[in-house]
Amino acid sequence: MFPIGDDNSTRRTFPVVTLTLIAINVAVFFLELQRGETFIRDWAFIPARFSENPPADAITLLSAMFMHGGWLHLGGNMLYLWIFGDNVEDRFGSVRFLLFYLAAGFAATFAQYAVNTGSAIPNVGASGAIAGVLGAYLLMFPRARVDVLLGRQVVAMPAFIVLGFWVVLQFVSGVGSIADTAQTETGGVAYMAHVGGFVAGLALAVVMGGRRAHPDRIA
Repeated sequence: MFPIGDDNSTRRTFPVVTLTLIAINVAVFFLELQRGETFIRDWAFIPARFSENPPADAITLLSAMFMHGGWLHLGGNMLYLWIFGDNVEDRFGSVRFLLFYLAAGFAATFAQYAVNTGSAIPNVGASGAIAGVLGAYLLMFPRARVDVLLGRQVVAMPAFIVLGFWVVLQFVSGVGSIADTAQTETGGVAYMAHVGGFVAGLALAVVMGGRRAHPDRIA
């Protein structure tokens, strides 16, 4: 199930923060392409390096959140951010949404860090922060219509089915990645960052006043 859109008929505000985050992610990716491997090593979050000197490497907690490993990584993340981020921003307000997004991203990074503090593999991507957005969206809009691509057809499904499937996949894959020594040593998808970001998103949404939207719209 590949989401391609959702119902924005209840959105009341222009998603300025969501669009700004997308623009920054794209700009940083082009900077990566221009500067190359040195730029990535300098600004990615590397667990082993952070363990050696956390204060000196703290900036990478933020910078890595706007970096990506390739066009598909960037495109997939930005699509999810655009589909789900604007609604969450509308509910929170722009300033609170920005704080929420960054906090979820930090939580995601530390969740991945906790399972492999000695890894020398660079960690990059907005996936953890966006997982937090998905957690908040699921809490606020569980029955909102999400259009998904199934084969060659576009089908409307409630958010709790689409995101519920995504959550189960992340938890199962996260457990598998911890047990897979080869993946831990050579890199791959940071599933525990997804899990950590999602759980943080749920918790933060509750703390920050997120609640289910009424009415939910399903087509």
